[in-house]
Amino acid sequence: MWEDIFFFIIMWYSAFLMDIRNIAIIAHVDHGKTTLTDAIMRQCYSLETTGVMTGGEIDKQQEEVVSMDSNQLEKERGITIYAKNTSVMYKGTKINIVDTPGHADFGSEVERVLRSIDSVLLLVDAQEGTMPQTRFVLKKSLELGLKPIVVINKIDKPASDPERTHDDVFTLMMELGATDEQLDFTTVYSISRQGIAKRTMKEESSDLAPLLDIILEKVPIASGKHEDSFCAQVFNLGYDTFLGRLAIARVYAGTVKQGATLIVKQPDVQSRTSKITKLFTFKGTERLEIDEITAGDIVMIAGISDATIGDTLVTDQAQDALLSIAVDEPTISLQLLVNDSPFAGRDGDFVTSRQIRERLERELEVNVGLRIIFDEDGKMMLYGRGELHIAVLLEVMRREGYEMQVSQPHVITKEIDGEKTEPWEEAVIDVPNESSGVVIEKLTRRRGVMVNIHAGDIRTRIVFEIPTRGLMGYRSQFIIDTRGEGILSSRVVGFRKLAGVIETRDVGSMISRETGSASAFALWGLQERGLLYIEPGMEVYIGEVIGNTSKGDEMLSSPTKGKQLSNVRASGTDEAITLKPAFVLTIERGLEVMNDDEYLEITPLHIRLRKKLLTETERARATRSK
Repeated sequence: MWEDIFFFIIMWYSAFLMDIRNIAIIAHVDHGKTTLTDAIMRQCYSLETTGVMTGGEIDKQQEEVVSMDSNQLEKERGITIYAKNTSVMYKGTKINIVDTPGHADFGSEVERVLRSIDSVLLLVDAQEGTMPQTRFVLKKSLELGLKPIVVINKIDKPASDPERTHDDVFTLMMELGATDEQLDFTTVYSISRQGIAKRTMKEESSDLAPLLDIILEKVPIASGKHEDSFCAQVFNLGYDTFLGRLAIARVYAGTVKQGATLIVKQPDVQSRTSKITKLFTFKGTERLEIDEITAGDIVMIAGISDATIGDTLVTDQAQDALLSIAVDEPTISLQLLVNDSPFAGRDGDFVTSRQIRERLERELEVNVGLRIIFDEDGKMMLYGRGELHIAVLLEVMRREGYEMQVSQPHVITKEIDGEKTEPWEEAVIDVPNESSGVVIEKLTRRRGVMVNIHAGDIRTRIVFEIPTRGLMGYRSQFIIDTRGEGILSSRVVGFRKLAGVIETRDVGSMISRETGSASAFALWGLQERGLLYIEPGMEVYIGEVIGNTSKGDEMLSSPTKGKQLSNVRASGTDEAITLKPAFVLTIERGLEVMNDDEYLEITPLHIRLRKKLLTETERARATRSK
């Protein structure tokens, strides 16, 4: 209790007694952003409560108290999906930290955050070096004029090479057109898992104090301009059961108190007014209510019921709106429909087009990388940044109780200077030396163009430029080809000339001709014909795709057939039934393996693949009419 009161007093006097620093941590996926943020929170909390900063690896109990990956999906996947705020106190200075996603599909989360901070910590793995998303996030930060602090992380890896990694970062910044000032960046070396940072490789360190000291030295002071009229911009949204929508904003100038009236502005849109009901600042990952917010801080505002990302909040009507937060355009699309399968309505609480539409409209308010077109007949066209971007949204809706079905994803094509174009990606691949041949062969067959290859003693790094269509449906095959030891990362490099026909599917569909419960005996006989998606005991219906087959486009099967029983025993009839593990569908797997004439049925309890036309007669009639 006394600790909260003390923190409240500090926040109240922050405009006059304390400096504020605003930073974002950016990096490629799995380079240690969240681990470093957790370690900073843990050590600063220890310094506040005990007066001693402690390093060392974080234990499970501490992880529950100070962990940025609070979302259940993030915990399961081990990646950051949503940008999140935290704050720490260090040497009388408040440091606001924004932890950002590392996967390219969630690049829009990074783009909107960079407008709200004054510097970035660019984390780079000392072994992997610069990767596709490193280039993406660094390019965006350099364009905004931010000067990065480079943190070379995971220097304890056996194959780490900090000197090479430093040179790679410098070369990358040169390629991206960094200014002389930006090229004169500060480098820190760290082991975020152990909570250690140091200015040089030879320096001894037991905590993150060297990194925090550099943040105070190099990051511009955010607090200031208190005398100017109030101005802030919303870059994220939250929700409270009692307060409703919450606007997370960076305050650029002035101060404002609880109960004041704000003018909400957007470029080329009529302004509107809202009254502040509550104001919050951040204490760690928790929010703390305050009476007044001031320039330089990152805060949470309640009372703006229709707040959207990019809104400018001012108190002076004459003040112009800030530039909107722009993000890169989507690259893939798919159709979302009401579930109309024979098992529709069994699992879900929300199954109508109206309910699904209302949920998607709410998603549009916070997911700036998403686009949706709503048709009058209840169909919805979703446009996203990649398969994972769409799959995470569908998974969240599924867990909330929604039922739906989606079509096969397709890339978005557009015409540029009279020429049809499609999105291309740069794919960076690290594989064991013995797997490089099969990977090169398959990506070349998918219209990929190899632009670089570097073979080491154990692993090979290959760089391809390939149409997004060529990568769709390949990742699960990549895992098999590299026996789970390969790393494939990609980023969109722009729209280029259409590559032509790409054959990405070399198997047919195994289709159920019966409705009922799948039997082990029937699946035992079918498993030699292809890969099964279902297990014994699962309910199936006519037209459901229960697996793939290596021969032909379609194979009708009877997965519910039982063994014929009689009272006569004969040699060989009691042969043991041994089933191979099924390729159980997830949303991502389903989006990869589905065909153009199929739907992926998504319910809270089941993921099924089905034909759009369920019966063989309907499919034959449709084929003849083409």
